[in-house]
Amino acid sequence: AGNPVIAKHASIVPHCAETFAHLVREAGAPEGAWTNLFISSDQVANIIADDRVQGAALTGSEKAGSVVAAQAAKHIKKSTLELGGNDVFVVLDDADLEKAVKIGVNARLNNAGQVCTAAKRFILHEKIADAFLTKFTEAFKQVKIGDPLDESTTLGPLSSKDALETLTKQVNEAVKNGATLHYGGQPVQRDGSFFEPTILTNISRDNPAYFEEFFGPVAQMYVVKNDDEAVALANDSHYGLGGAVFSQDIERAKKMASRIETGMVYINWLTDTAPELPFGGVKRSGYGRELSDLGIKEFVNQKLVVVHK
Repeated sequence: AGNPVIAKHASIVPHCAETFAHLVREAGAPEGAWTNLFISSDQVANIIADDRVQGAALTGSEKAGSVVAAQAAKHIKKSTLELGGNDVFVVLDDADLEKAVKIGVNARLNNAGQVCTAAKRFILHEKIADAFLTKFTEAFKQVKIGDPLDESTTLGPLSSKDALETLTKQVNEAVKNGATLHYGGQPVQRDGSFFEPTILTNISRDNPAYFEEFFGPVAQMYVVKNDDEAVALANDSHYGLGGAVFSQDIERAKKMASRIETGMVYINWLTDTAPELPFGGVKRSGYGRELSDLGIKEFVNQKLVVVHK
């Protein structure tokens, strides 16, 4: 679209930000197409207020989204928000179980579970729940924790010490409030912020874990009797980013996908991303879309010119 971008990266990744800016230049973009701002969070408000800035797009937490959206609105500027998620991974009784388990493990552990669209709540039809949990647990036991630069590693560390402390506290609180620790549940005693692959079951609605986003390798398991229960549980969330439905009956899966209140649903695959597909959520997961034609249109002014003869 030709918009120059000024970016304020997450404070713990200045080197990634610098590398990205270098790649943009290397790709041939004109000077100034992408500029990093090495600033603190409390300087962002002044940047958004600047007349030269036309809009704000944020990927981050609900708290940060609220602050940025309020500041943009105050100056009547367009904003888009891509915030947290509590994505469901629904496995119906007619699903290909081997495929669902394999993709489900990847959907939860990819990037150590630190993905807004990671599968976080596994909703299992009662007919296959035990079999799925057994296979899923077995797969978690095979995980190799280690250095992400080692190709044999299948689970790397969390992004920071703070992230590890937050996740540990969340898991402990969940168990304290009645959840069953089915597998894992502890930080790993080694250099780096590692957490064991973890499975929680028996989470009741009054447990804080029911509504929280666990940004790490922690899977929550829920069992339902039918499709209506699955949809009700999926929609009983503050978030609405992505989701997945596994069934060999595509019409049944499509019907369920249309009833799940999220910006995206993938059938027989994990919530993914591609340049040609729109990406974004509803509810507290934010608003607006990234990527595809919808993403481009978020930050262009569509102008009408009428010639009357």
